[in-house]
Amino acid sequence: MPGAADGRVPVLLVHGIRSSAGMWRHQREQLALAGHPVLAIDLPGHGTRLGEEFTAARALAAIDAGVRALGGRVLLVGLSLGGYWAIAYAARHPDRVLALVAAGSAAEPNGPGLAGYRLLARLIHRLPDRGLALHTFLVRRMLPPAGAADALAGGVALEVMDAGLLATGTLTPLADLRAYPGRVWLVNGVWDQFRVHQQRFLSAARHGTLVTVPGAGHLVSLHRPHAFDRILGRIISEVEAELHRDHPDSVTSPGR
Repeated sequence: MPGAADGRVPVLLVHGIRSSAGMWRHQREQLALAGHPVLAIDLPGHGTRLGEEFTAARALAAIDAGVRALGGRVLLVGLSLGGYWAIAYAARHPDRVLALVAAGSAAEPNGPGLAGYRLLARLIHRLPDRGLALHTFLVRRMLPPAGAADALAGGVALEVMDAGLLATGTLTPLADLRAYPGRVWLVNGVWDQFRVHQQRFLSAARHGTLVTVPGAGHLVSLHRPHAFDRILGRIISEVEAELHRDHPDSVTSPGR
């Protein structure tokens, strides 16, 4: 695995809906400066894959390709849509996920909430510009300038909402958390509407930790990037310490 020789855990980043790998610019830069192999992927219908149909199989395949590009075992970090699919991937491939960070994805993606979200997305999609101006306005209103620029950098995936939400509605994150044997961190902004079921998610995880970020909303890594950096840094340190304890020869070089 890249980075194993010097103890650096590879990190794979999975974005939220309508965004792209570009939303992780700040984290990619910080992780690279710390010497971690890091990759942010685009899910189907987003970023470099705009126009591609979003399906469950393609979303999981995109994550798997990212895992393999980093050597086959990663710290998997997902936000919002990316968090739900990261949970699903970890349950299906626990041997490839050293630990899991699910941010802004602690609401069960089904029932009236999902139905209402899909209905709203359909209504917005009927606007002449498919909702681009509204989305751009809200992003710039809610996020600091750098975060807004990163959220919009890879383009806005206007056509993927309904298919993405429909596919996500087939997921069973509570069952998936019960199935995944590794460490799980649930990271939510204090103002995040998607943390409504966070206690259920925490209880479902075999080895779960809940982290609440003060002053942050749903897009926590964009809203409070430096706070998110610190949290991610602590998580990485814990993962590396556990790897060193369990496999000292394969994780840390003799000179470290």
